[in-house]
Amino acid sequence: MSGSKWTSTSMPYLTPRAPGATDAWTEEAAGSGRRGSQRIVHAGEVTAPPAVALMLGLPEQSIVVVRRRIIELDGAPTELTDTYYPSAIASGTPLSTTGKIRGGAVTLLAALGHTGVRVVENVTARMPGGPERGHLHLAEGEPVLQLSRTTYDARDRPIQADVMLMPATRQQLRYEIRIG
Repeated sequence: MSGSKWTSTSMPYLTPRAPGATDAWTEEAAGSGRRGSQRIVHAGEVTAPPAVALMLGLPEQSIVVVRRRIIELDGAPTELTDTYYPSAIASGTPLSTTGKIRGGAVTLLAALGHTGVRVVENVTARMPGGPERGHLHLAEGEPVLQLSRTTYDARDRPIQADVMLMPATRQQLRYEIRIG
């Protein structure tokens, strides 16, 4: 991280946490001497947007569970994240409520028998819509990065789809890939 730019890595968000541990975002921010928090602005069942249905390998118009969050760094919005789950996995679980999940959703998914072993991420840049610009406190003309991530289990079934928006001028994505 340099100045006000945040460097984000994916690995901490893909691994279940130890019992009693906080979520990955809170821990990552604290490790840099900063305060990470999130507000869950909506949770529950919705009709999957077409792109999300495709990510989850579901028919169009399928019902999924979504958790919509505003991710904050030192009290300022830094990311909008919508996380979607197949309803067969998440309906009736804490994933379908606005309550905070100790250790994060990945830890709960693992406790429910759904552990991710493979991830596909796509990153694009685009201009935000009006509500997105407002939530992220962006100036007119300021672009966003959109990171779309699908997490698969050991049977290669999609168990989670994330769509994250972050200010392009305040964010850097870092990937470390180990082969073999």
